[in-house]
Amino acid sequence: MATIASAHLDEALSALADGNRRSILAVIRSGSRPVGEIARETGQSQQATTYHLGVLRSAGLVSGRRSGTRHLFAVDTDGLAAVRAYLDDFWPTGLVALKAAVESEARGHDV
Repeated sequence: MATIASAHLDEALSALADGNRRSILAVIRSGSRPVGEIARETGQSQQATTYHLGVLRSAGLVSGRRSGTRHLFAVDTDGLAAVRAYLDDFWPTGLVALKAAVESEARGHDV
């Protein structure tokens, strides 16, 4: 089971490593959008956009559905769960260090 989760995380992080894909995610963050609109917003060709959407979909970061003749894509928030869980593991240590730094600085200004 851990191997499957690790493979999914690797695929998701690999997909997110590409700036074009992150641009696509930013465009569809607020809701479903058709491929042509995503391509225009990101400045990519429709062919390149379709390719990147396929990579994001394979990584579980994007879902697609048909609406008439249009194919709409949206962020799959469930797909981001593995990435978020991985990154969340870094926060407790980082937040403790940040808290200590802020408290230390505040003590320095109170004197």
